Amino acid sequence: MSIVRHAQTVRPEVVSPEAMYHTVCRIGIVPFFENPVAGWSVEELTPPRFWFDGDGPELGPWDWKIGCVQSGEIAYGKFLWGGKAAFATVEWYRELMNYRRSLPKYAPTPDQQRILDYLADNGSIGIKEVRGLLGVKKGAADAQICRLMMQCRVVTGDITRVYRGQDLHYNGWQVSSFCTPEALFETDAADFPQGLPAGFPFEAVTLKVPHSPEESLRRLVAHIRSQYPDADDKLIIKSLS
Repeated sequence: MSIVRHAQTVRPEVVSPEAMYHTVCRIGIVPFFENPVAGWSVEELTPPRFWFDGDGPELGPWDWKIGCVQSGEIAYGKFLWGGKAAFATVEWYRELMNYRRSLPKYAPTPDQQRILDYLADNGSIGIKEVRGLLGVKKGAADAQICRLMMQCRVVTGDITRVYRGQDLHYNGWQVSSFCTPEALFETDAADFPQGLPAGFPFEAVTLKVPHSPEESLRRLVAHIRSQYPDADDKLIIKSLS
């Protein structure tokens, strides 16, 4: 799928892969599912006929999220509302990362550090590899990846569609791999001695921000409230903490 980038006018509804991509870019940081902040979700922006319920032929955002992940410009993972699926552009993800990594409760455990060490050596990891690395069942492996996503130390690096049966039918089953946000988004300036190529999608080559974690939180709250002015600050902070 080819995504047209940097559209100036975005329809408020998620009705296609392109519309979903542009909607995420417009909002900047958005949960996948309905939540206590009214209207702030991909689910609420999707007409019911496109919201996959497992019976119809239209896979909707459940499949369209693959284009967002593969664009290389959007973070996807379970990093809002205590571990619920969400999207964020690099601009706003790095603010969340700056804030989250400053919180003592999000320091990696020894098992989580083993996953991070594996990623440093191998680049990406799947749930099967996490299970083998830690000697745990799938549920426990999923929980460790989710926790690392909440720490903003791991994001979904890629999603692969799974085709089954003799006719290689695709019904929405997918397999994800995971990597660090640095591996997905950062670019070493040394790789471009003549400067960034024309059309390079990011304005910066680092996820670091030049201000405090507290300032990152303030900016995130102000940004979300600017789009959802009726949202309570306490609820917004809860989603981000």
